[in-house]
Amino acid sequence: MDNAASDIANSPLPTQQTLRRRNNLVFQMWRFVALNVRFVTMIFKGNH
Repeated sequence: MDNAASDIANSPLPTQQTLRRRNNLVFQMWRFVALNVRFVTMIFKGNH
């Protein structure tokens, strides 16, 4: 179990810019819309 704890302790921390993006509602809304557009295009291109 201590191996997992050391792996977590040695993992990289997010940068300040990454944290800002994660907390920015406009950026999160843009990512949500972009992901949904990708899903819709995949559905329409599919063979059904």
